[in-house]
Amino acid sequence: MDEINYWEYQVLTIGSVFGTKDEQIAVTLNAWGEEGWEAINVYTPTNSNKVTIVAKRPLTESVRRQRTRLQSEW
Repeated sequence: MDEINYWEYQVLTIGSVFGTKDEQIAVTLNAWGEEGWEAINVYTPTNSNKVTIVAKRPLTESVRRQRTRLQSEW
């Protein structure tokens, strides 16, 4: 039987009305990479000079159990 992969996601919009510097994007991506995040989408929201980055990383079993427990308490 195939193993099921669980993921956690992170989304961040960076920049200002004046735009987003490449260095700012690189710093964010490098920091996330060190934490195990992989960028899966980078886009500019409509009518914006900002950049939105979407990333994912494997969800550990212990974090998954903790989130499941917390969700059941809601």
